[in-house]
Amino acid sequence: MSNLLSLAAIFFSAILLYHFRARIIVPLRRFEQRNQARRAEELRAMMDGTAHYRQTMALAEEQFEAVGTIKIPDARTGELVTRFLFHGEQYATREDAEAARSAEVITKAREFYIDLDRNFLSRRGRRPETFTPPKS
Repeated sequence: MSNLLSLAAIFFSAILLYHFRARIIVPLRRFEQRNQARRAEELRAMMDGTAHYRQTMALAEEQFEAVGTIKIPDARTGELVTRFLFHGEQYATREDAEAARSAEVITKAREFYIDLDRNFLSRRGRRPETFTPPKS
C-alpha cells in the first residue's frame, strides 16, 4: 500500500512539474543569461585597462535612484504637465534631469578615487609639507 502511495505522489509531482515548467524554466534561463553576461564582462575586464573606471561608474550609478516622472498642474494654465524628478528637484526635460543625475554619479565616483588615494597612498615618496601654520 505504501508503494502505491509513493508511486501516486511521484506521478502527481511529475504532473505538477510538467504543468508549471514554464514558470520554472523561464527564471532559470534568465539566471543563466545573466551569468553568461557576467562571465563575458569579466573576460572583457581582464583585457581592458579602463575596466576599473567603468565598474566604479556602474557601482556609483547603482547608488542613485532613476529619474522619475510626475504630472503636476502648470502654475499658469492649470493643465497637467509632465515634470521629471531627481533628488527632490523638478526638471522640465528628461535630458536636464539625466544630466543632473549623471553629474551626481560622476561626483560620487570621484569621491571614491579621492578616498582611495587618501587611504592607500603612503606618506613615503611624497615631498614633505613646506607650509607651517603661524603660531598664535
